[in-house]
Amino acid sequence: MLPLSGERKDAKGIISEKSESSDVIRGSSTLKRGFAHMLKNGVVMDVTTVEQAQIAEEAGAVSVMVLDKLPSDVRKAGGVARTASIRIIEDIMDSVTIPVMAKCRIGHVNEALVLQETDVDMIDESEVLTPADELRHIWKWDLTTPVVNGARSLAEALRRVEEGAAMIRTKGEPGTGNVAEAITHIKKVNDELRAIKSIYDSGDNQDLVRMSREFKVSYDIVEQTAKLGRLPVVNFAAGGIATPADAAYLMSLGCDGIFVGSGIFNANDAPERARAIVLATTFWDETDKVKEAQKMIDERQSMLGLDVKTLELRMQDRGGSA
Repeated sequence: MLPLSGERKDAKGIISEKSESSDVIRGSSTLKRGFAHMLKNGVVMDVTTVEQAQIAEEAGAVSVMVLDKLPSDVRKAGGVARTASIRIIEDIMDSVTIPVMAKCRIGHVNEALVLQETDVDMIDESEVLTPADELRHIWKWDLTTPVVNGARSLAEALRRVEEGAAMIRTKGEPGTGNVAEAITHIKKVNDELRAIKSIYDSGDNQDLVRMSREFKVSYDIVEQTAKLGRLPVVNFAAGGIATPADAAYLMSLGCDGIFVGSGIFNANDAPERARAIVLATTFWDETDKVKEAQKMIDERQSMLGLDVKTLELRMQDRGGSA
């Protein structure tokens, strides 16, 4: 069981309100991490319109992520990518019953505050958008709304958790339809988790101190993570997922769920593909179900995809050094 606690006494995002019969607490770590737990084993789908959001909900998505453009279109358009239109976000919130998330730029505190004021269910401080600050991420303990961050390694993930992230998604390369980078990153995280777990089990506290310095995080979070043998928050996979088999494979590597961006709505069979990816994510360990899901799509309808080795823009690198 993952820990839901981990509160900071100076967290400004915690709000205490009085109701008629009791005190109400909002913005606690328990609530933020608990919301992420509710999404486990599910699929979060990127959408840009009300129609896409409704398709996602009908397909069984646990949440939708609202963007101005899908990641592949952000890549094509170039320029500066910012948070989505508030009007579109509100229209989508009014049209579906599942949770609605939205992206803000890395380090852009006021975009996050605007999204919080809009009452989105979760904020994604995302490398898909153009970073506002290359050196600093948002201090998420000051927000009442839970935040998800991307990471390519255990060190990145733990730095984001210490900043207050309630959820992590291992980065792939967004907008490519190529799952290779997502697989590379979750395997790297798993390797690093096994390494610190081994150190913890050996009782070598000095080596854990060394790892905390290498990761640029506190000893406490390294020790907690090593004891758990996994990240202390929910971890979804993201970036390049385009088929049911992609989703099932990432779940088999230990991911708690899947974010799907361009792979659904840049395909020519979006409704069927959305249902198929949800099916494969839910029953990832049942090969007959994954085959059934794979049979629901036509590979000729898939997005063409890109070779990550030839990309001029690598979104996954954004914010990685912070």
